[in-house]
Amino acid sequence: MLPALERGGYSCHAQVRNGTRLGGGTHFVDIVAEKGGQKLLISVKWQQVSGTAEQKVPFEIICLEDALRSGEYQRALVVLGGDGWKLRDFYVAGGLDDYLKLSGKVEVLTLEASIGRANMGKV
Repeated sequence: MLPALERGGYSCHAQVRNGTRLGGGTHFVDIVAEKGGQKLLISVKWQQVSGTAEQKVPFEIICLEDALRSGEYQRALVVLGGDGWKLRDFYVAGGLDDYLKLSGKVEVLTLEASIGRANMGKV
């Protein structure tokens, strides 16, 4: 992700502490990308084989929604990579919208789609 974002004109910082996670603990985001005065939070999840990463996606979206309330960041992405996802299409298609009250500022993308957009500077 980082090379594609930088190629697209974004200034990036990796593993950024982003306040307190809901329920306690520290929330870290994988990448903070900045371009044109806009700051974007990016969380990257990798699922090689079926497992628990899939169950963590809704909570990550909730944490990102909470982080956006500070006003410091304008949008957030959850990027899903790897071949082990059973629910990737569900998440990418907005399947959680029926279950969570979301702001519309957190987007779920595949790794391929996010890299393509980053290369063009349009994340």
